[in-house]
Amino acid sequence: MFMGEYQHKIDTKGRIIVPAKFREELGDTMIVTKGLDGCLAIYTEEQWQDVYEKLKKLPTTKREARMYVHMITSKAAECDLDAQGRIRIPSHLSEEAKLEKDCVIVGVSDHVEIWDKGRWDNYYALASENFEDIAESLTEYF
Repeated sequence: MFMGEYQHKIDTKGRIIVPAKFREELGDTMIVTKGLDGCLAIYTEEQWQDVYEKLKKLPTTKREARMYVHMITSKAAECDLDAQGRIRIPSHLSEEAKLEKDCVIVGVSDHVEIWDKGRWDNYYALASENFEDIAESLTEYF
């Protein structure tokens, strides 16, 4: 299970340190793709297989399903950890998430996300402001 928030910087070569707490579970090769709300999502290879199987079950006759599959799979990239515990984020993904220098890496239960720090701060402020209302709207799931 992934949890916690870590602030890191993306270097000039597009590399970012994966927090040590996440490395063991993610493994040496991970899949990075477009996430929701403007972030990047990181999955283990095994988790990506599960995501892929779910994507294959979406109805190809529904335009929204096709669009979702295209967005997730066309942006996906395998990223390998280097000896310093970094991955290189492909430029098309950095641009997608508008990653600048300062980033936040967030553990989100079953996957990890990478956010531009400014974008994360805005998202978190909005969620914090409405936290009780959000929790109340989700009571049927608990």
